[in-house]
Amino acid sequence: MDEAENGRVCSPKDFSEFWECLVRRQGEAFYTAKGLSFTYQVRGGELFVDRRSKSITRATVERAYWKLEEDKAHEIRGPKKLGVFGAPYLWAIFVSFGAAFTGEDQPR
Repeated sequence: MDEAENGRVCSPKDFSEFWECLVRRQGEAFYTAKGLSFTYQVRGGELFVDRRSKSITRATVERAYWKLEEDKAHEIRGPKKLGVFGAPYLWAIFVSFGAAFTGEDQPR
């Protein structure tokens, strides 16, 4: 079974598909820009990161998603520019899903 078949590769075309990718990849190890390992669980409309005591709401994830979608000039190249709670974790997920441009990779 390759990565696409087991749900590890996500190429979401809209936020609903992005959220589905989040659900499928929960429990997987991700790494922040500073190299910190984390996993997350999705419960209802919340994302629980194992390194945080507070959850990241679906609305916050969606706000960050749309910021990246609207960033046609690829000016958002790191978590601080997302400007949302949990940005380092969301950024790592967006990069992993191919939804964010770091400057070291090709534009989305």
